[in-house]
Amino acid sequence: MSLAGKTILMSGGSRGIGLAIALRAAADGANIALMAKTDTPHPKLEGTVHSAAEQIRAAGGQALPIVGDVRNDDDITEAVMKTAGEFGGIDVVINNASVIDLSGSLDLAAKKYDLMQDVNVRGTFMLSRAAVPVLRESANPHILSLSPPLNLSPRWLGAHTGYTMAKYGMTMATLGLAAEFADAGIAANTLWPRTTIATAAVQFALGGDRMMKVSRIPEIYADAAYAVISAPSAQRTGQTLIVEDVLEEAGVTDFSGYAAVPGTPDDALFPDIFLD
Repeated sequence: MSLAGKTILMSGGSRGIGLAIALRAAADGANIALMAKTDTPHPKLEGTVHSAAEQIRAAGGQALPIVGDVRNDDDITEAVMKTAGEFGGIDVVINNASVIDLSGSLDLAAKKYDLMQDVNVRGTFMLSRAAVPVLRESANPHILSLSPPLNLSPRWLGAHTGYTMAKYGMTMATLGLAAEFADAGIAANTLWPRTTIATAAVQFALGGDRMMKVSRIPEIYADAAYAVISAPSAQRTGQTLIVEDVLEEAGVTDFSGYAAVPGTPDDALFPDIFLD
């Protein structure tokens, strides 16, 4: 199925994985509303919600940049209303906005803990919930959250407890919505990669340029997300999907073109967290 004429509401998306997903959908002619705080340029990070909208239009899609904070209920309500008003409905919600801090429990600042809970967990739940009445009217409604499977191995539970709870909270919110609104035909799934992805989060929070060189480019995430949200919503819901598995299911067997450094063999890439 094509995303032509379909409407996506995404949290974040000014850069990185979110923008890559938006551009992939734009190539079909999709309508994309980005709700993000990035009204003005960041001194260290490229991209604003406005520059992202320009790229979406250049790629063939329609764009609606919405300056808003996913922690603010009024901003969420306004984003849903603006998107539905501009494009006549909402077909897909993508919970992309996320905060990362891998500090141990004794070193994690209380404000950062609260921020991760507010953006990752509460933001995912509130944005998805606000969009449900509009999603019900879609012929192929999807909720997709960029979060990992619930791996309860002590290796991950004890590695960075604050961040783990925040990412698993995104997943639990999504799986809960999948069960609650199954009868409405709304698919809700999560998506997570096997390797690190070359984004600002990886560069600044995980390992700098060295880590970027052993990661894959955001387009691999975008292609997998496209495969999920363009498929019939009745096909699968309530699943914690892995990027590479989704692409293999779609017939992709060679991932070499997704390496950040061309020619890097798969076994030399850095594995992402939460996956054994």
